[in-house]
Amino acid sequence: MRTCSWLTATIALLALTGCKKPADETVTDNTTEDGPRVVLYTSCDDYLLKEVVAEFEKRTGIEVLEVGDTEATKTVGLYTRLVDEKDAPRADVWWSNEPFYTVRLAQQGVLLPYVSESGEQSIPGGWPEAYRGADDLWYGFSNRARVIAFDTRKLTAEQVPGTIRDLAEPEWKGKVGMARPLFGTTVGHVAALVYLWGEEPTRQWLEAMEANGLRLYDGNSSVVRAIANGEIEIGLTDTDDVWAAQAQGLPVDLVYETRELDSGSAVTPDTVFPMMSFGALTIPNTVGKVAGGPNPDEAAQLIDFLISEANERLMMTSDSRNVPIRSGPVSDLWTKYPETVITTAASVDLEAVASEIETARRLVKDVFGL
Repeated sequence: MRTCSWLTATIALLALTGCKKPADETVTDNTTEDGPRVVLYTSCDDYLLKEVVAEFEKRTGIEVLEVGDTEATKTVGLYTRLVDEKDAPRADVWWSNEPFYTVRLAQQGVLLPYVSESGEQSIPGGWPEAYRGADDLWYGFSNRARVIAFDTRKLTAEQVPGTIRDLAEPEWKGKVGMARPLFGTTVGHVAALVYLWGEEPTRQWLEAMEANGLRLYDGNSSVVRAIANGEIEIGLTDTDDVWAAQAQGLPVDLVYETRELDSGSAVTPDTVFPMMSFGALTIPNTVGKVAGGPNPDEAAQLIDFLISEANERLMMTSDSRNVPIRSGPVSDLWTKYPETVITTAASVDLEAVASEIETARRLVKDVFGL
């Protein structure tokens, strides 16, 4: 693959490492002799990104120029870049493997309203409201979930705590890890706690975890590797990191957090009491069209593909086993991989959770000194 040119200096400054194809500033539109192209900023993991991009390019003949983020600063670096570039955008499409910074980009005016006719028509009744951004600014698709991963050489599923509250018990002192909760799905998880538990109970839980010897890592995949390497016995991470580790033969498995709510109760601040376990937080991928991007027509085609059933099936059959939002594909996934059924799935107001990100970051910095 060729090296980046117009992105090099700024990417170095932001510590971004994911640019795979050239995006020279003189050829970011679709009028070059090389054919149509689209610029994608994404926090998607490389192994999955390659599969998705290859399929889209094969179907459309549109070249995708990708810019990624580091594992350690998942999503936040690209969020900052997109905000900085708002008046002169270089990206056409934003695809994140979580919703929280997508919501913030929408609030910053970085994203443009877009309605995918093919996407809306592919689901009876149109796109589910829970997976649609305010003012049609983003789409959600292909879920993951926050889970409690564990070392299968030392523990059985029955021995693993069923709630994150119990991870602060003395029995687990020095045996638990998670990604530094300033970025990605981990800070989103803390923000969900702030939204549902409240700020002070969340602080108390973080302080209890810190006092109990919680070990922090550069990202969710690093947490899983630490389990496999015997550094810790339990870790908070995402489903896809566990499935990918298992595909490599690593001794890691997961449990979904217990749901202590009454059956059928919505997961809201009114129903969730402080420190109550509300189940496994589900985290969809999200995609939005960048306002003023250089290749709007190609951007629309890429968005249409990303939210299509074909792509949801591709993502569910990859090592990540993302869970589709469509009933047909998800039934096929659960038949083949019954362990991917998120038995205690907790669907929350994603935009409300995103509004607590800065509070979550402040708490994390206060407690862990980050």
